[in-house]
Amino acid sequence: MKSLIQAVVVAATLAAPVAVFAQSNQPLTRAQVREELVQIEKAGYNPARSNPYDYPANIQAAEARVAAQNSAMGGVVGGSSQRGQAAAAQ
Repeated sequence: MKSLIQAVVVAATLAAPVAVFAQSNQPLTRAQVREELVQIEKAGYNPARSNPYDYPANIQAAEARVAAQNSAMGGVVGGSSQRGQAAAAQ
């Protein structure tokens, strides 16, 4: 039962970024791919230490940590606002 819950959590974590990328029609740039690789390595994945038996679990765990970290940070909101003051006419 515990492994089923873990499998569902991992699948949901991996499906969320896919849904976000599915809405984008633009391909990733080299810089974006490099940034993602750096994030995964900072999350604890080391391709030099992985073996074929642990690879899927290790990369999925690192991707899950990156996704959790990115969702905890929240998005960047553009724009600005002023409260309590009238807008200046230009």
